[in-house]
This record gives sequence, structure tokens and C-alpha cells, in this order.
Amino acid sequence: MKINNIGNHGINPYKKQMNKMDQVNKSGKPVDKVEISGAAKEMQVSSIEQARRAKVEQLKTQVKNGQYELNPEQIAKGIMNFYRGV
Repeated sequence: MKINNIGNHGINPYKKQMNKMDQVNKSGKPVDKVEISGAAKEMQVSSIEQARRAKVEQLKTQVKNGQYELNPEQIAKGIMNFYRGV
């Protein structure tokens, strides 16, 4: 006696589980979220930004006056550190 196509033949239980997981993820549950206020962002950036602006202005005046000098050793060291990930 031969019996064909009886039971759960052709159903992949792992696929069913993945479908259930996808449905749970799409259910619209709230996701954790962190927001930083504008005041906090300004507190983080302002001192760094001011120091950067001061350095840029100093470099601009040095370049204008012809006083800016390149240091090849520092440039090479910076390039090496960049590619080494330091």
C-alpha cells in the first residue's frame, strides 16, 4: 500500500518560525530611542567649535603673512598614524 501527500509534507518548520518572528517585528511595538536636546548638543560642540575657529583664524593669518611653515616629519607621522588607525 502506498500513501502520498499525507501530513505536513513540504512545510518547513524553520520558515514558519521566521514568518512568526517577522510578524512580531512588524507589529508596531515601540522601539527604544534616545534624543539629545539642542541645548545639550550646543554644550558639547561649542567649546570644541570655538577652539577650532580660533586655530583656523590663527592659521589663516600665518598663511597671509607668509609665516606658515610646513613640517614634513609631522605630516609623514600624521599620514602613518591615519593608516595605522592610531
